[in-house]
Amino acid sequence: MKNLLFLFALSLLVFSCQQAPADKGAAKEVMAAAPAIDYPDDLDKVFDHHGSLTKWKAMKELTFEIVKEAGNEKTITDLNTRRERIEQPKVTSGFDGKNYWVVADSTYKGNPKFYTNLMFYFYAMPFVLADDGIKYTKADDLIFEDVTYPGYRISYNDGVGLSPKDEYFIHYNSETYEMAWLGYTVTYSTGEKSERISWIRYNDWKNYDGFKLPASLSWFKTENNLPTELRSTREFAGINVASQASAEGTFKMPEGAKVVD
Repeated sequence: MKNLLFLFALSLLVFSCQQAPADKGAAKEVMAAAPAIDYPDDLDKVFDHHGSLTKWKAMKELTFEIVKEAGNEKTITDLNTRRERIEQPKVTSGFDGKNYWVVADSTYKGNPKFYTNLMFYFYAMPFVLADDGIKYTKADDLIFEDVTYPGYRISYNDGVGLSPKDEYFIHYNSETYEMAWLGYTVTYSTGEKSERISWIRYNDWKNYDGFKLPASLSWFKTENNLPTELRSTREFAGINVASQASAEGTFKMPEGAKVVD
């Protein structure tokens, strides 16, 4: 939901900076006692297909790894507060609930504030589309390879996250209600609403701790705001959805870390 500085690999850095948004939830607490939200019926069925929104909201922590040749990137996220710790071979960064921080040498050129919660948001679909401050409207069907996928347009109330002008488009199988596609716009770096939609295909679902989560994500090239052909795929490992939070110090800013404004 904000601008995506995607650190998949050095060779993909320029592409990722242009193509993906970052998360709405990085700097806000998800309140367990918030009033019930009236989700569209079809979207409720999508949540149910992927393991139940009620069960998801009872979980405390999500861990996953992005598989990389140089060494996997491990992300641990507190599902209630969106505190996070991201461990890469040469960089460790995170959000402790107050500060964004990073431990890296002088050669590091990334932006840990943008990257915090970013891959979590893509990975934890569709459940993150039940966050507070979201507005749902019916979207035009997405047609890909002669298959029609109905969907919803996701927008945000003013003041939600770092980039409330960003939008998402969730599309799902009309018979099974399994999520199939995610469209998204990027506005964070400019502050201006974007009309350009990028697309991720979700077609490699596996059962992890009772939830259907992606084993891989595929980014697609686009034409006229529609997906055309595969651009790249990232695989995931070490997935764990926990009902108990890890040690309190997990997200604490390490000694010697740099605070990111």
